[in-house]
Amino acid sequence: MVLLWLDDMRNPFKDNWVYDYAPQFLEETIVWVLNYDEFVEWIKYNGLPHTIAFDHDLGEDVARDKVSKGMSKRQARIQKRETISGYDCAKWLVEYCIDNDLDLPNWIVQSANPVGKDNINGLLNNYL
Repeated sequence: MVLLWLDDMRNPFKDNWVYDYAPQFLEETIVWVLNYDEFVEWIKYNGLPHTIAFDHDLGEDVARDKVSKGMSKRQARIQKRETISGYDCAKWLVEYCIDNDLDLPNWIVQSANPVGKDNINGLLNNYL
């Protein structure tokens, strides 16, 4: 079983992230992708994983990097909002499953954004 962990900040190999959100994968393969492009590339190359763990707000790592290089926090927040989100990954996943006549894999959402979490769950549940 493979868990595809989509999150730009929460390292699934540190702290208790997997234990808290997907303890059944503690002894299984976990693949960490940080953004939309890595998410799409991994699935196109490897096929669907058993389970996907979604974060909604991607781009925090980019924003922190830009601030550390001198960009204002305000401008970095604006650019972060323009970053493709975990919801966009979920939309791509639905289209991929439709186009390839595949069943949707299992999923969890570990996002701290409650609205984003609800949006991802709503989209995927509506597809089912």
